[in-house]
Amino acid sequence: MRKCSLNAVNEVFAEIAKAAKLYLPVDQADGSAAFKEWENGVTWSSALNTVKSPKDLFFPQTEDLMAFKTEGKSIEVIDTRREVEDFVVFGVRACDVKSFEILDRVFIKEPVDSYYASKREKGVIVALACTKPSETCFCTAFGICAEEPCGDVSAWKTEDALYFRANTEKGEALMKRLEALTEECGEDAVNAQKEKTAQIMKKLPLAKLDTGAFGGGKTEQLFNAPEWDELSSACLGCGTCTFVCPTCQCYDIKDFNTGNGVIRYRCWDSCMYSEFTKMAHGNNRLTQKERFRQRFMHKLVYYPENNDGLFSCVGCGRCLAKCPISMNIVKVMKKLGGKDSE
Repeated sequence: MRKCSLNAVNEVFAEIAKAAKLYLPVDQADGSAAFKEWENGVTWSSALNTVKSPKDLFFPQTEDLMAFKTEGKSIEVIDTRREVEDFVVFGVRACDVKSFEILDRVFIKEPVDSYYASKREKGVIVALACTKPSETCFCTAFGICAEEPCGDVSAWKTEDALYFRANTEKGEALMKRLEALTEECGEDAVNAQKEKTAQIMKKLPLAKLDTGAFGGGKTEQLFNAPEWDELSSACLGCGTCTFVCPTCQCYDIKDFNTGNGVIRYRCWDSCMYSEFTKMAHGNNRLTQKERFRQRFMHKLVYYPENNDGLFSCVGCGRCLAKCPISMNIVKVMKKLGGKDSE
């Protein structure tokens, strides 16, 4: 394990940025935080979480796939991709680190999504342990330890220092570059910080949220549950929950005529929208109840059934904070799970 003084953090950032683009949480004018590229003068935000997750750096909200040019009956297909540069994402919380395992099973599973895979190959994740979890956090329900994040490098922040531990070859290479700015150290301060965070997590309102009523094999039991009517009745179908979610992976593919050819691109989509998966014959989910149910059944039943029990939620709390009607996955779990989810 190595450490540096908090007073030297900008020197560490500058050293990282010499060899790779560096992204980290930055405060916004509206008081929120977002991952932005670091440069001199940019201040690292102390916010617990960004509004949008770092998923955007690996699976962008919009992304060009290819271009076409036509001349008569001939069509030229143009590969618009550029080689992905090395980059480092600093300050990724444990919940968001876990989200990459969920996304990897979608995009790196055969057939591999080369757009996503290339970014995962080039990206280095520096995970940052939480010190002040929020009342909206419930990552422990999914077996995630906020005090022990597992990126390529794990980091812990105390009152006066930043501690690092490399976990992968990419992480070791990064820490090698930082040897002159860091020093070897023991783990006492980190262990003390871990214990503080663990104690806070135990006292949070959602600390006892349980997933026992959900998982693979529960489709028949939950699909026709009468509770879906009440749960979905106030849903606006706005899609906010899906756009702030670090694990949602649905997208649409569209063509845009530039006047000098066609750009084919993909953009995030939402199962909460009435036109989601709409085809020539119509839409396979005609009501908001059906769309609402699809979102939460996918998170809590369908995904774990097909992925060795892994849930497609990481308990980051973003949907709890942003839903305009305060309807979220926790309320769904408590309503459908009864005593099993309290």
